[in-house]
Amino acid sequence: MPNPIALSGAAVAITGAARGIGYATAKAFVARGARVFIGDLDADLAKTAAEEIGCVGIGVDVRSRESFADFLAAVDAPLQVLVNNAGIMPAGRFVDEHDAVTDAIVDVNLNGVLRGTKLVLPGMLERGSGHIVNVASYLGELPAAGLATYCASKHAVIGFSEALRDELAGTGVTVTTVLPSAVRTDLVSGVKLGGMLPTVDPEDIAAAIVATCRDRPAIVAVPSWMRSYEAAAALLPDRLLGAIRGRLTRQRVLRTLDTRARSAYDDRVRRDAGADR
Repeated sequence: MPNPIALSGAAVAITGAARGIGYATAKAFVARGARVFIGDLDADLAKTAAEEIGCVGIGVDVRSRESFADFLAAVDAPLQVLVNNAGIMPAGRFVDEHDAVTDAIVDVNLNGVLRGTKLVLPGMLERGSGHIVNVASYLGELPAAGLATYCASKHAVIGFSEALRDELAGTGVTVTTVLPSAVRTDLVSGVKLGGMLPTVDPEDIAAAIVATCRDRPAIVAVPSWMRSYEAAAALLPDRLLGAIRGRLTRQRVLRTLDTRARSAYDDRVRRDAGADR
């Protein structure tokens, strides 16, 4: 098992960190003495957040390899931890989803993870040390109608992370996949929380991410008992499992979606994706 990452003085880079999970994670790493560099598509908000936290804030578009490389180049020490956290979650029927939004979900949620990981791996492998945390979602394992592309992107992140972890075995570089349940951030605005996805706070995810630097596990679910649920669910007959999920999870987003409450978030995603051009 690789040694724990000594966080005091360690360089940590986090994407999508001007708000939500990323912001909470940056605060948690700073509290442990790490040198934290946060990136966000909103460069001004990233700088403001960094001033509040006590770290470095930089604009980064994870859809661009050049932008991601510039962000990582600003890290003025060997990078010990990369947290691929940037993500978007438009909600609604797949058939109504603008092509630009579909492309953006895949490009941010999946390709952003691939880009960042490929950029940091050479240095980490050369040093024989490093840790990559990919923030996926429990919806990568538990489907939810109304979030089809999002679920697909997170399912892909889980598969990529597990395969890469095996590929890197014995190198000193590790990959952990974090599976948050429903998190109280603007991603879930207008979505009725609960059901078979318990609600947690960004600070819960942040604590789990920081903790992975100690044992460097393959997968961490938040809350942890969700992994036990999946194991139990595998024993249920398909018809019974389908009925339970159908009532409590699969149709929950579409049945309860408040488009008015969600409009500010969805408008921002559409604008950033270029769907309004």
